[in-house]
Amino acid sequence: MTTVFVANRAEIAARVLRTVRELGHQGAVAHPAVDADLPYVAAADVAVGLDGPRDFASVEAMVAAARTAGADLVHPGYGFLSENAAFARAVEAAGMTFVGPSADVIELMGDKASARAAAVRAGLSVAAGSDGAVDSLEAARDAAERAGYPVMLKAVAGGGGIGMAVVRDADGLEQAFTSVTGRAASVFGDARVIVERFIERSRHIEVQVMGLPDGRAIALSERDCSVQRRHQKVVEESPSPALDATARADLLARAAALTEAVGYRGAGTIEFIHDLDSGESYFLEMNTRLQVEHPVTELVHGVDLVAWQLAIALGDATVPDFRVEPSGHAVELRLYAEDSERFLPRPGVITAWRMPEGEGIRVDAGYADGTTVTPFFDPLLAKIVAHAATRDEAIVRAREAVASTVVEGPGCNLAFLARVLEEPEFVDGTHDTGIVERMRATAVR
Repeated sequence: MTTVFVANRAEIAARVLRTVRELGHQGAVAHPAVDADLPYVAAADVAVGLDGPRDFASVEAMVAAARTAGADLVHPGYGFLSENAAFARAVEAAGMTFVGPSADVIELMGDKASARAAAVRAGLSVAAGSDGAVDSLEAARDAAERAGYPVMLKAVAGGGGIGMAVVRDADGLEQAFTSVTGRAASVFGDARVIVERFIERSRHIEVQVMGLPDGRAIALSERDCSVQRRHQKVVEESPSPALDATARADLLARAAALTEAVGYRGAGTIEFIHDLDSGESYFLEMNTRLQVEHPVTELVHGVDLVAWQLAIALGDATVPDFRVEPSGHAVELRLYAEDSERFLPRPGVITAWRMPEGEGIRVDAGYADGTTVTPFFDPLLAKIVAHAATRDEAIVRAREAVASTVVEGPGCNLAFLARVLEEPEFVDGTHDTGIVERMRATAVR
């Protein structure tokens, strides 16, 4: 029997284990004592204890746990070590198979400067900015002047919204540069940044790609992730209401071309910034892992991306049956243990927990009644996804789902999610990435 070790926790571990069981494999996880009562631990066939929460980010600890579990395959989920080339190499060196691209490709596409260069070679458009990484204020100033203000400073090794800043004019560059490079050096061990023109009216659009063992790449329909706080996504949907059929086909073709050009294998996501004024989509970055928001793609295409990941990792180039054209519309809401105004974490013991049910509703949850949300991890509780024949119907289902959700004990962003679903510009599909800041200008009632 094949044993799949999930080097992750909470909702993504539970979600991967669900497919592992359906395929007839054995599922394994590792967990610290603070997670002992969470559903993902109970769902695993094998559970290995960790010394503490920090072990999820330790290559040595996670490889050791995988070996203790007798793993054949190691699925990294997202976050933690999912885009860590050293982890991928260590897994392979230990005689196990890493479920994802090669370490070399993780390094290439995980560096925003080299990824930008690879995108240009593959024929993708990039926003005006630095030709490569910059490591001095003078170089950043030169690049910003060439691109034209406002600009975005982004940590080369950054991710998850960390190490980014918008600079409106030359007077603000020095302070932003010092802040971003300092943060990048502290968090990622790499102070380098890239400079790109900041597009004011934009949508954040990404394409799900699957790189096959024979070198081919499949690009599924796009996801729109424009509802964000602190550059982190909160609401995602597929397909994007900002694209027509021609623009969609062009974006998918470009994403597939880049995936093949870099020799990518497995599930990945190519992110674009879509300029609402010009209609152009510019390459942002590639995430070399499964995304948090992958359920919306699964629902509109009728495919299990985790099963496909595992097949590719085992060398299978077969493309599973799926709906090539997206069927209907799906909206995903990230349910966080955080307040609805400042978005600050609010951990605690869950004293009441009820997730929505019904036609077209899917919930991927990491917690349950009586469990504890600790301050050691990202505060994501669950993902609530609504699928329907049209976008309007999907929004209605999402509203009903939020209204029937109950989480008591820790703080929760249900009020914010409900408000997004009523916000006129979101309902009309005319919003851009600034929607949350505009909403925050008026307090939640």
